Amino acid sequence: MEQRITELEERISYQDMSIETLGEEVRRQQLELERLNQTIELLSQRLQSLGESPIAPESEETPPPHY
Repeated sequence: MEQRITELEERISYQDMSIETLGEEVRRQQLELERLNQTIELLSQRLQSLGESPIAPESEETPPPHY
């Protein structure tokens, strides 16, 4: 009986360590997601600030004089 209790305590200890490790990884990934979302937002704002492209689509371009 004593051995079984010891084994169960060891299992609980191992599970506690695993849960803590997984929790730390989740927190690290959440920080990374927040950083990536900020980067995406910044890049999106930069693209919008550039406005429309000064290059016309090929369908609107006039052919060069040698055609």
